[in-house]
Amino acid sequence: MDAALRQILLVYALENAAKHGSVPRAKAVMGKVLGTHPELRPHAKELPAALDEVLAEVAVMDPETWKAKLTELAPQVAGEMDAGKKKKKEKKELPPLEEAEGGVVMRFAPNPSGPLHLGHARAAFLNDAYVKRYGGRYVLRIEDTDPRRVDPEAYEMVQEDIKWMELGVTDIVYQSDRMDIYYDLCRKLIELGGAYVCTCDAERFRELKMAKKACPCRSHTIEENLELWEQMLTGGFAEGQVTVRVKTDLEHPDPAIRDFSIFRIVDAPAHPRIEAKVYPLMNFSVVVDDHLLGITHVIRGKDHIANTRRQRYIFDYFGWKPPVYRHYGRMSIEGVVLSTSSMHRGIDEGTYTGWDDVHLGTLRAIGRRGIQPKAVRQAMVDLGTGDTDISFSWENLYAANKAVIDETSDRFFFVPHPVRYEVEGAPEQTAEVPRYPGDEKRGMRALDFTGAVVLPAAEVEGATVVRLKDLFNIEVKGERQAAYAGDDLTAAREAKAPIIQWLPAGYGIPCTLHTPEGDLEGVCEPEVAEYVDRMVQFERVGFARIDRVEDGRVVAFFAHR
Repeated sequence: MDAALRQILLVYALENAAKHGSVPRAKAVMGKVLGTHPELRPHAKELPAALDEVLAEVAVMDPETWKAKLTELAPQVAGEMDAGKKKKKEKKELPPLEEAEGGVVMRFAPNPSGPLHLGHARAAFLNDAYVKRYGGRYVLRIEDTDPRRVDPEAYEMVQEDIKWMELGVTDIVYQSDRMDIYYDLCRKLIELGGAYVCTCDAERFRELKMAKKACPCRSHTIEENLELWEQMLTGGFAEGQVTVRVKTDLEHPDPAIRDFSIFRIVDAPAHPRIEAKVYPLMNFSVVVDDHLLGITHVIRGKDHIANTRRQRYIFDYFGWKPPVYRHYGRMSIEGVVLSTSSMHRGIDEGTYTGWDDVHLGTLRAIGRRGIQPKAVRQAMVDLGTGDTDISFSWENLYAANKAVIDETSDRFFFVPHPVRYEVEGAPEQTAEVPRYPGDEKRGMRALDFTGAVVLPAAEVEGATVVRLKDLFNIEVKGERQAAYAGDDLTAAREAKAPIIQWLPAGYGIPCTLHTPEGDLEGVCEPEVAEYVDRMVQFERVGFARIDRVEDGRVVAFFAHR
């Protein structure tokens, strides 16, 4: 391999390794190399083989030397990496809110159809950040006026999730407690001439709306509308027979704005908190509550822009001042299930173990994996309130979480799919391994070698020499046999021997590590059983939250590397 090319590949492989704390993927390094050195693109087909050799070399290095080696080879690249890390650590400021100098009243308004998920977290944390910045009140408004979307258990789950997020909620309001308010103000809106009761067939109304024509009910007198409204309240209509509509501009370019509905009848299912048949639709109840609760600013996704336009009609009819609105772009989240109906169905069918299944995007699922609320907050605030559509970055969330948990996570060995090896010729000894590198106050782990070890099967397969981390080198002989190959770490590096985790045979306890890609069965150090509901770092595997000890087996959930 050309020496200059080799150094370029090694520099960017070391940069990636030092930045992320693990041996990089070839694709990631290749992208950086070709982006920084476009002159190499004509040779792209020749690079993978050379890069494989370099990555093998990086893999056998002690991770603590990656940064030092990078600084030695390319001090400028190392400096730029440090500058980038420093810039990332700088707290990002949200853009200021207009008319907020005297304090704000913000609201977070989930529907109790299930527990909260990552999509909810963005609005929840952005609103919370502005309340903390300007001072004021933070209203949790439970929007439960659609009985078809209410899960009785979700009332408590939402409260638990709010507590987990550590939001500074000052007021809690349930819309189902405010039905009389909505009824009175609907009556007033009819009296103002801003709404009418429509008994048209839904399909016929849609045809007229699309043709920009008024339905016959629009010409009802106020008295006729009030009489129909009272009939709605007293059971004179069934579901689907009647609705209350706001009078808007029939020429409006968006058909969804034209005479939209604000009240309807729902015969079933029964609401878990109240007895009612007539329910307000979101665009009415939201306007009423935003006004009466004194909401000053509303931050929500731009998928609500049409709702904002609808709601302004109601504000104008009542003569109320609307809040200041800010609409952020859509956020796509890949890799987890977010649909509440899909989650419900999957739990009922046994596909998911519960609302905290690692395949779901609920806050309780990521919390069970050990993702901290501070990390989710930071990731969401970093996204800001811009109106550009974005993809949620799991890597950014993991980086934020690592910054929170790294210094408090003790290190341990976990050996997935363990295979026993007898090691010939090796002296009996005790490996003293720190619980946390560089912090002797955290104590040491004593691992006694007496002749046999268990090793991760995938790491040993195909290897001739391996380095047992913090112990010595062995030569793999096959048939579960190995021979002592000395203590020299430099010799292991020169032989490009992988550095792997291990445990004395018969010493570890069973451990199941749940990951989104599937379960890993193995053994871990017995001390891990004392870390229930705490974070650890399984060396060379990643961070994990210890969930429980069950029948002598540690059950853990993988967080990230």
